[in-house]
Amino acid sequence: MQKRMIIGMLLSAIFILASIQPINAADTLRPDDFKQESWSKTIDFFEYARYYALAHGKTPPPENWEANLFMVYINTSGFQLLYTGLINIKTDNASLTIPIQNFLEHYRTQKGKDVLMSSSFITLLAFNDTATSLHPNWPDKNDNLYASFSLGLNLEQYFPDSSHPSLSSQTTVIPLTHSEDKLNWHWGMRYTNLTAVWWVFHPDPVNPRYEKLPIAITTYEELTFTYNLTIDPIEHTATVTANYVIGKMTNLWLIYWLLKIIPIVAHYNSTGTYKLNGERIADETIYQFLENQNIKMSVVLYQNSFVLNHRTRNTFGNLNVTDAEVDVSSGSITTNTEDGERIFEASFGRKERYNLYNYTADTAEENFDIYDAVTKTPKIAGYSHNPIFNLHTVLLRLVPLTVAHMRPALYQEAKERITDMTRADYLYIISYPTYSGYKIEHDPTYTAYVEIQEDKGFLGGSTNLPVYLAIIAVAAIAIIGVVVMIKRKKQKSLEFVQT
Repeated sequence: MQKRMIIGMLLSAIFILASIQPINAADTLRPDDFKQESWSKTIDFFEYARYYALAHGKTPPPENWEANLFMVYINTSGFQLLYTGLINIKTDNASLTIPIQNFLEHYRTQKGKDVLMSSSFITLLAFNDTATSLHPNWPDKNDNLYASFSLGLNLEQYFPDSSHPSLSSQTTVIPLTHSEDKLNWHWGMRYTNLTAVWWVFHPDPVNPRYEKLPIAITTYEELTFTYNLTIDPIEHTATVTANYVIGKMTNLWLIYWLLKIIPIVAHYNSTGTYKLNGERIADETIYQFLENQNIKMSVVLYQNSFVLNHRTRNTFGNLNVTDAEVDVSSGSITTNTEDGERIFEASFGRKERYNLYNYTADTAEENFDIYDAVTKTPKIAGYSHNPIFNLHTVLLRLVPLTVAHMRPALYQEAKERITDMTRADYLYIISYPTYSGYKIEHDPTYTAYVEIQEDKGFLGGSTNLPVYLAIIAVAAIAIIGVVVMIKRKKQKSLEFVQT
């Protein structure tokens, strides 16, 4: 039997050689696209990096480097929505898949205010309550918290002759469709057979940090995001219902660190507990282990807003939720301007309950039980300044670059803050207390209060080429920085000790 030693800094267990093929050949994104009524495309951001480099005498990235994003654009009734989901980043010898999701909304309110809203999904967060828990059934700084990177990752070469996480991750886009009257739209992405690496995580706002040694590797069947946009001309609203499906866990490799040097690994699946060589050591299944440890699941998201020439306030009832721990499970967070106009709501009480599919009792996953989700806003610094989220935030800050085509003046004001987690209006964590590793379905709702312009159709975009080239430059620099980070982490890759 072989035992493995995993040594390195943050993400050293992640950026390993892999081979993930993109969904299809990337499309081209042009400024004039933002004059159209709608489209959905797979975009290679490195294409823009090469374009910019050639135009400015710079060295372009290699031709076989890709940064593939699935993008959806809807431009109707005076309302614009731009959605971005990461498929993968791929170089000549590395590939990375993280299920990062964001949608931007641009519109004018009934009082004529120019608004840009941003909604971002960050990560899965597992936890269990402690005796000193501040908020039962929700992850707080006194609990045991476990942050993950959910990846398409091949670890086979590091688990020779033994059970290992297999690379079979696929990313499927759900094409954009709409109703005949174009008031209802549907799209999304589905990541299947994902591998996740987990670290102990501390969201203490005074000292945000994580433990350098990973404690577990898991695989789970899917992480699916579907979105439904409904435009209501009578109520003057544009409502996005975001449905999240967290598939059941299928494997868990639990890592015990002896003297913080030697790892002892136990493999759990639906049939029992095993050594890495396949020898059975216990009857406890992955689902029994997670239940016995009282492991619960949650998702971390954040919201940003920008209103040209106006300030905003985000409240739950009379409580300000910005950088405050507030239980919002039973209602909505409302974003208002300083003059009292309501511009946006994130609703949790409307769909407070979630569905849990007990695979052990029903392997077909046709039936489900219903439980209450717990949604609270945390202190921002424990997350926004925690280095474990650095890669997430770098990628998300690319998203608003295309806003320059939608509304150039708004972009110039909002570019430094609209997807910057350190400047978030609020973070919110949706917790699913009853879990045991089974499939979860849940769908929070987001409502924008819009001046519906039925006679105007879709908005024209900007064709400002200098702005377009500036977007390409920033995107190129940011993405190349991410790839350099990947390569540096790979140089500190996994080392193994055979015993």
